[in-house]
Amino acid sequence: MADVFLVRHGETEWSRSGRHTGWTDVPLTEHGREEARRLVPLIRSHRIGAAFVSPLQRARETAELIGVPDARVDADLREWDYGGYEGVTTVEIQRTRPGWFLFTDGVAPGPPEHPGETPEQVGERADRMLSKVEAALANTEGVVLLVAHGHFLRVLTARRLGLPPADGALFQLATGTLCRLGTEHDRPVIAGWNIRPAGPVTAAGGR
Repeated sequence: MADVFLVRHGETEWSRSGRHTGWTDVPLTEHGREEARRLVPLIRSHRIGAAFVSPLQRARETAELIGVPDARVDADLREWDYGGYEGVTTVEIQRTRPGWFLFTDGVAPGPPEHPGETPEQVGERADRMLSKVEAALANTEGVVLLVAHGHFLRVLTARRLGLPPADGALFQLATGTLCRLGTEHDRPVIAGWNIRPAGPVTAAGGR
């Protein structure tokens, strides 16, 4: 079975400062764009059978910069809806909720258009996305590539491994990195994590 590649988008001003960034459509920083470009050799060295990307601009720009501009936009790849904690840091939240932890406690309610999600709801989205991944793996040659967001991809990894959504907490995921989910003896495994090649930036182009 082919592998699943996960790419977390490059750095943004909010990711750099630790602010929870769900539906807010912030752009990449210049450093975030450089992080994405550095992944080009890794992406080019594999056949991409299918690619999916979050609708938010930080993910879509990352997909373009790594050389996959025609990735299919899928709303199930959007980041965790942080509700009332959108734009707030963990340190700020814990001033009023000591010991708060996203993966087990969820978020405070937000506005009607972005009410927030529980870990279980994010897990349900991840399961839907994994069903699409399985369909793509069965119908295409090459790896399936997902370009999305840190917390969501951590939950998706947990679900891929048969773990509960809260166990996404075990998989710290840096901006502008590639992760590889593979199989061993027909069982899902992590084959590579937080891969970030060294060396000069390579201009993107082609697939």
